Amino acid sequence: MKKLLLLSFVTLGFGSLIAQNNAYWQQHADYKMDVTMDVKEYKYKGTQELVYTNNSSDTLKKVYYHLYNNAFQPGSEMDARVSSIKDPDGRMVNKVKVGSNEIKESRIKTLQPNETGYLNITNFKQDGIVASVKAAGTILEVTLVKPIVPNSKTTLTLNFDGQVPVQIRRSGRNNAEGVEFSMSQWYPKMAEFDFEGWHADPYIAREFHGVWGNFDVKITIDKEYVLGGTGYLQNKNEIGHGYQDAGIVVTVPKKTKTLTWHFNAPMVHDFTWAADKEYIHDIVKGPNNVDLHFLYKNNPKYIQNWKNLQPKTVELMEIYNKTVGDYPYKQYSVIQGGDGGMEYAMCTLILGQGTFEGLLGVTAHEMAHSWFQHVLASNELKHGWMDEGFTSFIEDYALNQMSDKKVENPFEGAYKNYFSMVNSGKELPQTTHADRFDENRVYSITSYSKGEVFLAQLIYLIGKENLMKTLKKYYSDFKFKHPTPNDIKRSAERVSGANLDWYLTDWTKTTNTIDYGIREPRDIGERTIVTLERNGRMAMPIDLLVEYTDGTMESFYIPLRMMNFEKQNPNPAIKRTVLGDWAWAFPTMEFMIAKPKSAIKKITIDPSGLMADIKKENNTYELK
Repeated sequence: MKKLLLLSFVTLGFGSLIAQNNAYWQQHADYKMDVTMDVKEYKYKGTQELVYTNNSSDTLKKVYYHLYNNAFQPGSEMDARVSSIKDPDGRMVNKVKVGSNEIKESRIKTLQPNETGYLNITNFKQDGIVASVKAAGTILEVTLVKPIVPNSKTTLTLNFDGQVPVQIRRSGRNNAEGVEFSMSQWYPKMAEFDFEGWHADPYIAREFHGVWGNFDVKITIDKEYVLGGTGYLQNKNEIGHGYQDAGIVVTVPKKTKTLTWHFNAPMVHDFTWAADKEYIHDIVKGPNNVDLHFLYKNNPKYIQNWKNLQPKTVELMEIYNKTVGDYPYKQYSVIQGGDGGMEYAMCTLILGQGTFEGLLGVTAHEMAHSWFQHVLASNELKHGWMDEGFTSFIEDYALNQMSDKKVENPFEGAYKNYFSMVNSGKELPQTTHADRFDENRVYSITSYSKGEVFLAQLIYLIGKENLMKTLKKYYSDFKFKHPTPNDIKRSAERVSGANLDWYLTDWTKTTNTIDYGIREPRDIGERTIVTLERNGRMAMPIDLLVEYTDGTMESFYIPLRMMNFEKQNPNPAIKRTVLGDWAWAFPTMEFMIAKPKSAIKKITIDPSGLMADIKKENNTYELK
């Protein structure tokens, strides 16, 4: 019998005590925060109590916190990165004339002292005893008073004061659409410690990783503001602003200048909120009695788009639930507040203007992250393709399901982006850290498009039914955990019975490419010999379609030896012949068609287009 390690748990209405064997563990952090906003100065002060549970077998002598706000200061690592990268994010630069030339200058570099972001920590204590802290950029290093031994808890308390930066990227104040507060990455956040060690990554550009836990947050702000974000509002009948229960009248005394919003968020790894005095707040019921909140600016030009978005969001959640698994919380908020779109726990901050199609698209993507990142909490910094790519996959799948004009391959755009990156010669392996890419474009295609192709190509490898079962198994087995690339691979293996280690290795750890071709077929009597060649390093099984001059068709399937798997016929209406397997070491393979060459009209490798072959021109032979 294996020894069981009982992890911290919460009841969310869908779970009970989580028991796991000692092969897997994860840390746990419960936050209590009380913050007061100074809306005139764009500053805030707060206290934080964090109960940290060490479920590892390590004795921890230090812990680390993220101080994300400190990135928005001249001379920060983020400032340096914006200034040095070849293709800086257009939202983070100003165009400046220098003589006859136009250069791009980091917006962070030009921030004045009252426009920067900062987060200062004081009075840090461990179990009531003052501990030593050292801040370096966006990381706070804490030398503990006493080590945290395995399977024990400690209480860490601190005071913090911060300034909300002018919005440069994601978080900040007074964005381009006039939203006053977008409060993401605003508090001292415990860094993740897992089987790889500490993930105390500086905030340079992109992604996040956090510890699972429960949040109890009180936000005191001027009473005119409407808030939305992570968690369940505990005192909605004191707040009003559209949150109160039906039939309850909320009366705020005239002398009261502020309100305290009290939120609880169970089993999340982040906490985000936004506030504005002009928010319209709508609530609609989603699947499984989920409250879908919509908070958006009172701009007559775009109000109808936001109204039209609401039933579409219900439909999206229904598709995601059916495709991956049920959304596990009872609320989700779509909030106008970002500088594009960014996913957070139980909410998203997005742009609110533009076309309805744009609004629907960004909502489809960011809400999909509730499954791939905010329930399946992979490490975005190391494996960005696991959240961005998988999110893009179900986004495109869902939007196609909702479309009146469905297409056979809704993932085609991702394939095109991947091919363009390969042809550019700038591709890096997907194992590249998110902050280490030479260009933003290459990071984006690697994470979003190549990550999406990873799943779409599994349809080619193991069949659509197995891929859909894989998504559900992956979600069931790894929700509220920190899955790694091996976990999605093993889920697919367990569902299908195929061996897929070669696929995970070649696709994510190398820049090996797929390139198969058809040589000129040759007659042997009344039969035809077809020779296929593998020109790329990456091997694949082969689906091949033969169209004859009499209008009939026949398909052939060549298994990949190291996959040890035979895929079901994806098109049962067409007769299929399963040939002998093809081992990687052999660059060519021959097979026979029981008709003369003159009877053949066309031979096509991968008629589905789901194999990411980088040279489609040699995938087809047509009789001249």
